Amino acid sequence: MSSAADGGTTGDVTAAPAGVAAEREALDSRRASGTRAAWWSPWWVRVLIVYGLSRVVTTTILLILASVQGANPWTAARPGYFDFAAIWDGRWYNIVSIAGYPSALPVADGHVTENAWAFLPVYPGLVNAVQFVTRMPWQVAAVLVSVAFGAGAALLFHRLLIRLGFSSSTTLFAVVLFCVAPVSPLFQLAYAESLYIFLLTAALLLLVERRYGMLFPVVAIMAFTRPSGLAFALAVGLHVIYRFVVRRSQPFPVRERVLSVSLAVFSGIAGLAWPAIAGLVTGNLMAYTDTELAWRSVYIGWMHLVPFAPWFQGADWWFVNVLGLPSWLGILTVLIVIALFAVVLFSPAVRRLGVDVRFWLIAYSLYLLAVFFPQSSTFRLLMPLFPLLAVIALPKSRVYRIGMVQLFLALQVGWLLIAWGVDGADWTPP
Repeated sequence: MSSAADGGTTGDVTAAPAGVAAEREALDSRRASGTRAAWWSPWWVRVLIVYGLSRVVTTTILLILASVQGANPWTAARPGYFDFAAIWDGRWYNIVSIAGYPSALPVADGHVTENAWAFLPVYPGLVNAVQFVTRMPWQVAAVLVSVAFGAGAALLFHRLLIRLGFSSSTTLFAVVLFCVAPVSPLFQLAYAESLYIFLLTAALLLLVERRYGMLFPVVAIMAFTRPSGLAFALAVGLHVIYRFVVRRSQPFPVRERVLSVSLAVFSGIAGLAWPAIAGLVTGNLMAYTDTELAWRSVYIGWMHLVPFAPWFQGADWWFVNVLGLPSWLGILTVLIVIALFAVVLFSPAVRRLGVDVRFWLIAYSLYLLAVFFPQSSTFRLLMPLFPLLAVIALPKSRVYRIGMVQLFLALQVGWLLIAWGVDGADWTPP
């Protein structure tokens, strides 16, 4: 087993961690005493209750916002729920589902402009399949797919934390935070995040349990759902290196070495597959990258992607053009944020997530730092760092926990007001 400091399952994955053992003991005790458990006792029932109640709250907030929403590029004034839930990128996914991807990239002033290649095909394809079977309108099918996979993600998150050795109380409260998080409305909007978080949670659970063979199809689907395949490849690569280094104390059989190395290579190829497909179809090898850069051109103009430069470019733009502060202050802020996050990742509380989950947090953070430009969508792009919610859930004080739920709900309202509601020429996309 792993050390207590790491708090995860980095060795013998056949032994049940503390959380699983506690649930089994409670079940055995009830059976021995002949008492019948309440209907809400099973862990999955409690998770689904939490998820359902959180969705009721978020739906109420969205309906209130829809009732005051003015006419916008996607809907008339005061749209219904499903129309309101399918704006922004939801419309792009709808375009993909209807028209597919352009073979000729749209160009203006010599530069590639916004187009469907930025939106990967698994989510709109799945919505199309549901729509075909049920004959539902696209917006309704899209929301139902998101809600269903959000529920699945909550269930898998619970199992992941139990597998990592967190107590039942901490795990359930982490699920509560997961369901009411500031960007949790994405679980019921026409976005691919819900499906992606479900796949990512499944992938992390399989990685922790060393079930490499089952990871191949999950990684393949995940890479065509959201563009973070290279980040997962890096996480698997770090996992392989770690297992090789500690192989004397934690056996690393030849079969697992071959499978895990193959998985790392496969993940890397999967992460590059969509940009390669876009290049082959359009005849422009940089089609995908140029398409992504089109969205940041409204901030900093047209420029090439330089790895690890976007956050500093963003800091310069936000501090100089918006805040009226010196550029060097923005650069210093980015460096301080990076340093603080690095300290957090190696703190005792975060070490309880285990090495594998921390490898993912490191890999995805590096991926964000390398390629993404900080703007209002950044809040959504931080969603894959959700395992950190387990750390926030550690304190057992009732006052603390109630306060955190209230804070998260307030931030959820704030995110919807800033990023989802449309006010004229809106430059704060979710």
